[in-house]
Amino acid sequence: MDYQDVEIAYFIERPNRFIAFCLNKKGEVVKTHVKNTGRGKELLLPGAEVALVHIPGTKRKTAYDLIAVKKEQQWFNIDSQLPNRLAIDGILDGTIHLPNLNSDIEFYKREVTFGKSKFDIYLETSCGQKAFVEVKGMTLENKAIGAFPDAPTIRGLKHVNELIGAHQEGYETYILFIAQFEHLHQATIHEQMQPELATAFRFAQQAGVQVIVYNCQVTEKQVVLKQAIPFDLNTVFEDLNL
Repeated sequence: MDYQDVEIAYFIERPNRFIAFCLNKKGEVVKTHVKNTGRGKELLLPGAEVALVHIPGTKRKTAYDLIAVKKEQQWFNIDSQLPNRLAIDGILDGTIHLPNLNSDIEFYKREVTFGKSKFDIYLETSCGQKAFVEVKGMTLENKAIGAFPDAPTIRGLKHVNELIGAHQEGYETYILFIAQFEHLHQATIHEQMQPELATAFRFAQQAGVQVIVYNCQVTEKQVVLKQAIPFDLNTVFEDLNL
């Protein structure tokens, strides 16, 4: 994924989850749309270097999207629309490997309903397998450990439980995390943030749902899928904001 018309600025404040004010290189305060409704407290700190995409001449309320934040020396992409795009491209071109799929993908569709949930990707293979892939972005990190979520998610919990049901009905099922940053050696569920989600993941893995994590090389202008990262529910994530 390549972004056009990127400008570097400095974060000032985020009065609500949709809007942030930043200081650009011209010394002007600009109003931006934050492309992620998560808390992002460990990233969006006063003075943090941020990447803004300039989108002028639209009917939007802001002329900028805030799409990335620099934490120490590492860029974190926070565009919540990006993981799905990276996921489908990575699955189709073979960058992302889905265990237990035994033949080529013949058909795919996005946003497919099963039960009371709508999963991000539905796949069919040449040997008749059918699969659901639910994609989640991951932007929370500490000590090179990535974690999800950074705020309680009722929707995410429902997706995990619905995937268990889908697996019991014969579908191959996957939860695919796209870590929108590079430097991590392990990923986990933030159990302290949402204990019931961690419990649901344990049941899901025991039931056969596959949990996969891929990290990305990130700059202020570009995001590229990199490699698979181990996922371990037993890893304890230390949240400095709690």
